[in-house]
Amino acid sequence: MSNIFYSEKFEDRHNGPRATEVDEMLQFLGVSSLDELIEQTVPAPIVRPDMKLPKALSEVAYLERVKNIAEKNKVFKSFIGQGYYNVVLPGVIQRNVFENPGWYTQYTPYQAEIAQGRLQALLNFQTMVSDLTGMEIVNASLLDEATAAAEAMFMLYSARKNKQANTFLVSEDIFPQTLDVLRTRATPFGIEIRVTNVTTESLTEDIFALLLQYPAASGAVSDYKALVEAAAEKNITTAVAADLLSLALLTPPGEWGADVVVGNSQRFGVPMGFGGPHAAYFATKDAFKRSIPGRIIGVTSDASGKYALRMALQTREQHIRRDKASSNICTAQALLAIMASFYAVYHGPKGIKNIASRIHDLTRLADQAIQSLGYVQTNESYFDTLRFHVAGQAGNLKSEALNNELNFFYEEEFVSLSIDETTTFEDIKTIVKVFAKIKGLSVNEVDLDPFVDQLTDVIPSDLVRQSAYLTHPIFNSYHSESEMLRYIKSLEAKDLSLCHSMIPLGSCTMKLNATSEMIPVTWARFGSLHPFAPADQTSGYMQLLDELNQWLAEITGFAKMSFQPNSGAQGEYAGLMVIQAYLESKGQAHRNICLIPASAHGTNPASASMAGLKVVVVKCDERGNIDVADLKAKAEEHSDNLHSLMVTYPSTHGVFEEPIIEICKIIHEHGGQVYMDGANMNAQVGLTSPGFIGADVCHLNLHKTFCIPHGGGGPGMGPIGVAEHLVPFLPNHTVVPVSGKEGISAVSAAPFGSTSILVIPHAYIAMMGGDGLTTATKTAILNANYIKARLEGHYPVLYAGANGRCAHEMILDCRGFKNIGIEVADIAKRLMDYSFHAPTVSFPVAGTLMVEPTESESKAELDRFCDALIAIRQEIAAVEAGEVDAKNNLLKNAPHTAQVVIDDAWERPYSRQEAAYPLAYLRENKFWPSVSRVNESQGDRTLICSCPPIEAYEEVEA
Repeated sequence: MSNIFYSEKFEDRHNGPRATEVDEMLQFLGVSSLDELIEQTVPAPIVRPDMKLPKALSEVAYLERVKNIAEKNKVFKSFIGQGYYNVVLPGVIQRNVFENPGWYTQYTPYQAEIAQGRLQALLNFQTMVSDLTGMEIVNASLLDEATAAAEAMFMLYSARKNKQANTFLVSEDIFPQTLDVLRTRATPFGIEIRVTNVTTESLTEDIFALLLQYPAASGAVSDYKALVEAAAEKNITTAVAADLLSLALLTPPGEWGADVVVGNSQRFGVPMGFGGPHAAYFATKDAFKRSIPGRIIGVTSDASGKYALRMALQTREQHIRRDKASSNICTAQALLAIMASFYAVYHGPKGIKNIASRIHDLTRLADQAIQSLGYVQTNESYFDTLRFHVAGQAGNLKSEALNNELNFFYEEEFVSLSIDETTTFEDIKTIVKVFAKIKGLSVNEVDLDPFVDQLTDVIPSDLVRQSAYLTHPIFNSYHSESEMLRYIKSLEAKDLSLCHSMIPLGSCTMKLNATSEMIPVTWARFGSLHPFAPADQTSGYMQLLDELNQWLAEITGFAKMSFQPNSGAQGEYAGLMVIQAYLESKGQAHRNICLIPASAHGTNPASASMAGLKVVVVKCDERGNIDVADLKAKAEEHSDNLHSLMVTYPSTHGVFEEPIIEICKIIHEHGGQVYMDGANMNAQVGLTSPGFIGADVCHLNLHKTFCIPHGGGGPGMGPIGVAEHLVPFLPNHTVVPVSGKEGISAVSAAPFGSTSILVIPHAYIAMMGGDGLTTATKTAILNANYIKARLEGHYPVLYAGANGRCAHEMILDCRGFKNIGIEVADIAKRLMDYSFHAPTVSFPVAGTLMVEPTESESKAELDRFCDALIAIRQEIAAVEAGEVDAKNNLLKNAPHTAQVVIDDAWERPYSRQEAAYPLAYLRENKFWPSVSRVNESQGDRTLICSCPPIEAYEEVEA
């Protein structure tokens, strides 16, 4: 037969098992076909009709198509500012971090011993931010500046001494998107946002904190020291949203008394990307270390007493405290924080100061040249932003700027322009020409030389930074590309990623992040657009977003999506706030009861609490399913006030619960709405859908089901889909309207969240097509059931469906080993010696492992993983039989580093080979943990969250 019409299918590259392997696994499971397995797994009443999606494209065809879409975006020189700036991403970082699966396919560093590289990079980020802000403790990134400011507001509100105070005083010169998000987050708690000139406002007793922008949104730089001191005397705390790069020249807020400093690290080498992703930062005083939101990287030691790192304090805090959690944060922006930290390492303190100084000098040059034309510039002191009064000429100025492919920021009678790292001397000449033409001045050639020699100081002496920063040797050692490359690679080598093996995490789907999906993210046509760029410059993005919106709506069975939430937990929050707005429109604002099953993700109750709801827990039965009788009783009890049910489907226990349609009907009968957590959407796509089941809103973890990589802990995207009646209430945006007048205010800084990475799910869906996506879901279920069948003779499998099948994940019960002193954590650590990342530990059930293989893993990889767990079970059996010491054995001493194994003083009651090479495959492909088991409690007792003295590293080498 001719191969003329043959076209390679991306589906065959994405799915791991070959056809023969599928047949072997089906035979092992005792079924004749994949469809028979699915019939045994998915309840018949929820099976949906086939999806109507475009025909699948090949990788080559897709890249050609998306290139044509990208060409529709016009990349003008951006001087818009407002928190987003063009940057120069050093090539050594772009190629070896941003484009490197060894960095972007890592999971969140919960398994510290095989994550020391990214933990060090994140510690560098914390140190960088701490140095520049002058604050004592920093987290390892938040989603964006606006949500970081909202987290600061809530932290200071919770910590306020006067519990009657409920006013948050906000500078009128703040970024508009930040104010938008603050208003959203303040509403559920009754916090009053008072926007004012903070320097003249009276500090009354009803104020618990104030928020300043430094430099201000207008560009002005002000001395707030006296204000902050006066506020402190009245027990009013201060938060500052600060431009991180400006702090290389300006006195940091920590030195004039700020309690919290937040902002964005985007200027440190991360492209604008039409709004994200970028790593926000949150820095505060040591007094708030137990309240700081997000993740903190801390210093500890390992079992050998060597320097080691781990996540400290708030690690998965929401899973412990649930509705009492101080934040619902589950995804950070780790990859972008890592890039920003490497930017600081590469440039060092001198390089960072040179970049900041050059920006400032070009700004002063533009200021003097434009003022010489007769314009009035309103900022006496500034860093990079000028604001000109253009009385009646804003429209003409905008037209002329656009003719020269320049974007400025316009507000009635004023025009602002922000200089950045990419601005050139020639750009300043072009800007001056534009301003000159509006004055009717004909300028053929702008001569800036006279102004260069006459630049005047505009930063007051009290605000000129005197303190040193980035003094640690890490920031002063790797300034040639060779040294930087080797440093990056030295850290990468300490981290296990999808480059090495499967990462079988339950509820944190770690599937293939295909190269073809990633390539367009780095294109300037997607990366270099400002989120507030004029609409006629962004038609490529609009096409991509419209297509993705339609495709995801078809996949989920909903009417429309909102891309604004840029994490799964933020999607939960947004969805609940949309429901609240809908209920208010019906005169039912009093509804405030949220039913949540006991098995739910910890972010569910935390998000409900943030939305101002009261959580009522619904019981689960002995099989892990929702207790329908208890649900019905509680829905009836709270019928008058029922707001919503938050339900995960398939369940967090990895089961397609049979009565899910009945569950949704019960909630609707009592006036509530159904929020479906999309964490397990990888078991739904093409087989069923939230809308078909009866849900009203659902968030999607695009960094799980739809192939955006986890990036070592972020970026993520958590868009929400809603039924028709909720569409009018989807999140809006104050600068770029994206919803109707009834839409809730913004939940993220950018109109479409972390927009640049939306090309990844767009690529995935386009290259898979409807049939390919459905096959992927079926394959994920096949792989999970194959692992279940191979392991259930060795470990109890905790839950299963009506026919004994699991969905896309299952729970291995390890609680029975506690009676011989073996904890589930010991199994997790021992898996590292077999070159595997552990499954999800102790969630949703303490003492268990939740395993999700995804569709991307081959049978050979599944078998390798099963062989490892079976071998570990045999090691446990030796403890059970009393053949080995219960406290000094392979599991209790795991993981074993290369240094431990080659140590001359080997005194352990087992061989080096048993420790390091328990199975044959490891002799050819071994990933070594870089540290022994970390000391968890030491790190919390002595919290060190910035780079320690160089002696600590020298001890490691000793």
